[in-house]
Amino acid sequence: MINVGIIGTGFIGPAHIEALRRLGNVQVVAICDSDQASAEARASQLNVPSAYSDVAAFLRHPGLQAVHNCTPNHLHAAINRQIIQAGKHVFSEKPLCMTLEEAAELVRLADEAGVVHGVSFVYRQFALVQQAASMLRQGELGRLFAAQGSYLQDWMLEETDYNWRVEAGKGGVSRAVADIGSHWCDTIQFITGRKIVAVLADLAIVWPTRKANLNAVSTFSARQQQVCYEDRPVTTEDMGFVLFRFDDGSKGCFSVSQVSAGRKNRLNLEVSGSAASLAWDQETPQQLWLGYRHQANRVLSDDPSLMNADVAGRARFPGGHIEGWPDAFRAMMQQFYAAVQQGGMPAGGTATFATFAEGAQVMAIVDAIVQSHQQQRWMTVA
Repeated sequence: MINVGIIGTGFIGPAHIEALRRLGNVQVVAICDSDQASAEARASQLNVPSAYSDVAAFLRHPGLQAVHNCTPNHLHAAINRQIIQAGKHVFSEKPLCMTLEEAAELVRLADEAGVVHGVSFVYRQFALVQQAASMLRQGELGRLFAAQGSYLQDWMLEETDYNWRVEAGKGGVSRAVADIGSHWCDTIQFITGRKIVAVLADLAIVWPTRKANLNAVSTFSARQQQVCYEDRPVTTEDMGFVLFRFDDGSKGCFSVSQVSAGRKNRLNLEVSGSAASLAWDQETPQQLWLGYRHQANRVLSDDPSLMNADVAGRARFPGGHIEGWPDAFRAMMQQFYAAVQQGGMPAGGTATFATFAEGAQVMAIVDAIVQSHQQQRWMTVA
C-alpha cells in the first residue's frame, strides 16, 4: 500500500480522498489543516487516522510517501516546495503556484529530487477526451485547422457572491482565466497535441465591488439565512475572451465566464480539421460529436468496443454505464500512482497526467492572457 497525506480539506480535499480510496493500493493516513481542532474534526469526518496543523510535522508522519496539496492558491508554492524538499511525491491542485518564477523553481526542484509530480488537470482524463486525442494522433481529422470553445459557470453571477478566489492576494491576479480557463487550455492542448504560443485577450469585471458575507460559507455550499455584508473592491476578471495561435500555425478562440446564468460547469470544445470535426461537452461527457462534409454526422459513445484500441481501456465499464467527473478524477489518480508505484516519472515525457512542467506551461498561457489584456495587444507565451 502507498501511504498518502492530504494538506487542505476544503471543497477539493475530500474529492481527492474519495478518488484515492477507489484505487485499492493507496491509503490516506494523515491530513493537515489550518488548526489542530479543525484538522481533528475533519479527520474524524473523513475517517483518516492522523491529523496535523503543522506542515513540517505532517511531512514527518511515519511511512508517508506522497502528499496532495489542496490548499488555497497563495499557499501552493511554499507547500509544494516543502513537500519536494521532504522527498515526497507531490500532487498539487492548480495553479502550481502564483508566479512563473516559482513555477520554474518547482519544476527544477521536483526533477532534481526525482519525485513523481502532478497537477490536477482532470478533464484530459475523460474517456472521450482520450478518444478525441487518439483520433487527432492517428490523423482521423486530417490537418488541424482550428479549435474553439468555452468554459462557463454562474457561481459568481450575483454581487453578493464572494470567495477567497476573488482576492488577488490569495487567488492570483487572474480568476476566471486562471481558475477555469486553465482547464480549457490544458484540455485543448492535450487533445490536439499542440501548444498555445500566442494570445490576444479581452477581460471584464462585471462587479467592480462585491458584497462579502462576513459570516462566510464554504465554496459551493448552501447559503446561510443571516448575513452581514461588507463592500470589497474586485480586481480579478469575471469573464474573458481569447484568440490564440497554436505552434503549428493553426488558430482558435475560447471564452470563460463565472457569471453566465444557468451554466454550472460547462466546458465545451470543438476541433476542426481538413477531414472532420469533433466536439465535446463536459456536461454530457459520454458523447463525442463527429462532423463530416460528405457523410452523415455521428455521435460516438464511450463504449470500449467503439473506441480506438489505444484508449478503449479508459472507459472502465460497458457502454451505457454512466461515468462522469468523479471517474475522471479517479483515472487521474490512477495514472499518477502508477508512476509512484514504478518509483519515478514515466520516461520521455510520456506521462498521461499533467506534470509540473505542463502546469507551468499553462501558467505561462494565463500570464500572457493577463498581459495581453493589460497592453491590448498580441502576446507571446513565455
